[in-house]
Amino acid sequence: MESQVRGGTRWKRFAVVMVPSVAAAACVGVGLAQGALAASFSVSGQQFKVSAEHLKGTGFAQYGGIDTVYETTEGKSTKPVPVAISSFKTAKITNMCQSVATPIPGIGTVYLRLDAGREKPVTAKNLYIDVAQLDANATFEDIDIGVAVRDQNRGPDVKQGEKVLPGGFAQQAKTATLTKVEQTAWATTAGTFTLNGLSMKLGMKKEMECF
Repeated sequence: MESQVRGGTRWKRFAVVMVPSVAAAACVGVGLAQGALAASFSVSGQQFKVSAEHLKGTGFAQYGGIDTVYETTEGKSTKPVPVAISSFKTAKITNMCQSVATPIPGIGTVYLRLDAGREKPVTAKNLYIDVAQLDANATFEDIDIGVAVRDQNRGPDVKQGEKVLPGGFAQQAKTATLTKVEQTAWATTAGTFTLNGLSMKLGMKKEMECF
């Protein structure tokens, strides 16, 4: 599946970060909390913010790629954007936050914020994050830097159809531990995503953003 950020209306935009829509948030949240659903999250044509107090991942790989995003909410034109694809076979995330800000004509900027993993960590399998920017403290165990993307064997396989940089190289590690994580991303994909203690809020205050 090609890594894409899909289009939609402005109202759809702020309603889709970690769940398909506000109306479906409750049932989807329950499904994710039980580990019942595969998950693919993106926000039409814009980045979203993700923060975490602590992330411990096993089977880590990172390499360059290209996402295709819609330039307008009508989805009539697209543009390529470079991303760093971080992948984990498994991950445990403590105090995770995701937020997106969407300007709505005649209303102002609406913020959607989701929090999870405060008392019990969020868990994920075969997790891919298409990152535009990342700040964190990081510790890697048994790291290899400069491995060809096609030869990396510690992280999940490159997704079928995903656009990676031609001739690109990867880094990989047995484990990756990140603390004080702040990142902006174009998309997140996981085989399963278990969001323990999921909370969703909508509001007009900028303070609702994760950072």
